[in-house]
Amino acid sequence: MSKANVVREMSVEQLEHELRETQQALFRLRFQAATERNDVPSNVKKMRRSIARIRTIQREREIAKA
Repeated sequence: MSKANVVREMSVEQLEHELRETQQALFRLRFQAATERNDVPSNVKKMRRSIARIRTIQREREIAKA
């Protein structure tokens, strides 16, 4: 995933799709970590931050509508 300014340029549908993909990737990374096959443990942290970034921008848009 990329920086917040790139995420802000995405449409609502793109954000939802990116969120689903990132959550699935995080699940796979956690599964790999549990089976000790995770090559880069820092990727879990990066995925969590990406999910938080997407959710924050979704919330900002929700508040802006109200």
